[in-house]
Amino acid sequence: MSEVAGFGGLTKLDVPVDKVLDGAASATLEAVFVLGRDADGTLYAASSVADMGDVLIMIEEWKHELFSGGYK
Repeated sequence: MSEVAGFGGLTKLDVPVDKVLDGAASATLEAVFVLGRDADGTLYAASSVADMGDVLIMIEEWKHELFSGGYK
């Protein structure tokens, strides 16, 4: 039986949470910030970085990439 490879590009379709988390876990990352929402609408956040100022900088850098077209 053949192995099915995952699609590594951008999509307009939702991706299952476990696929996103598995992808992050298999990447070589120095720091992570996870933000989510459960079925009741309650926000969830976790970070590998203890300094919330550093987390905020990471979020702002990501927002800059998003709004400047870095993520299409």
